[in-house]
Amino acid sequence: MSENPSGHALFVVLLLVFVSVILFVEGAWLLYRARRGPEAMRLQRRLDQLVHTNAGPARRPLLKRGRLSELSFVARILSGVVVTSTLHNLLGQAGLHWTVARLLLLSATAGAAGLALGMTGAQPLYFCLVLAGLLAALPWAYVAAQRAHRLRRLEQQLPEALDLITRAVRAGHSLPLGIQMLADEMPEPIAAEFRLVHEQVSFGVSLQQALAGLCERVPLTDYRYVAVAILIQRQSGGNLAEVLGNLSKLIRERLKLLARVRVLSAEGRMSAWTLALLPFLLGALLYFVNPDFMRPLWVDPIGVSMLRALLCMMLLGIVVLSRITRIRV
Repeated sequence: MSENPSGHALFVVLLLVFVSVILFVEGAWLLYRARRGPEAMRLQRRLDQLVHTNAGPARRPLLKRGRLSELSFVARILSGVVVTSTLHNLLGQAGLHWTVARLLLLSATAGAAGLALGMTGAQPLYFCLVLAGLLAALPWAYVAAQRAHRLRRLEQQLPEALDLITRAVRAGHSLPLGIQMLADEMPEPIAAEFRLVHEQVSFGVSLQQALAGLCERVPLTDYRYVAVAILIQRQSGGNLAEVLGNLSKLIRERLKLLARVRVLSAEGRMSAWTLALLPFLLGALLYFVNPDFMRPLWVDPIGVSMLRALLCMMLLGIVVLSRITRIRV
């Protein structure tokens, strides 16, 4: 019996379209549940009652309730996966109010759309898989970019925050009151992190546990230094204002040195990016200009072997270039 490639391709496209429709319907249902569902409406009514009955300042919960999914059965499934807690912490560090299920759903939808797009254009299977992988990685890349931006902002705000606490302590205020002043006067995102520390301490959590939670939410070395300095001062005594002031100066000088190193190494990093991306961009340009010229690379067995060897060497070169241009301060 002779096989019909066009029939198989049509079946794959129809299957991917069906999966995409199912994912779209599920995403719409999750969005509806989050905005107009019974639980959301009940929460909205509760908030309206608090607004009308409480004339004082807005109250914030001690611990924010993190949900893995809007659907209970999906949340139960994800709760049994070890990687789920890591993904939940990653989303929290990025400052995104996403659930783990939403991130996975976006990645799966983007990957299915890329695979369907490649199949529709009658592209080779490996091209479809590569396109699907790239599109599926877009939500993860967005989360990683948001996390890096937020952590960089937190690192830059720390010296000013320590100076504010130092001035509050020198004026005769206690450390919790200085943290509260920081949470009220500093901009986001550092205000939200220290506001949570102050609320935990106010509700009876020990300062050590609150600072440990801060270091877990903000995985930066400077914040660990601050936590260790405060805990050592509380155990052994000493001038807290002087300790925090010296630590603020040290962090500020380190950031200045890091900025100078980045300026001096900008040319090397630009050269590394150019060398890493130029072969791929040139190959894509040649493929779109003259596909017959590039087709032997994945049609001929010798071309396939050469392409595999070149990709391995390119990946090795990218790793070496990234290690050379990465300077830690």
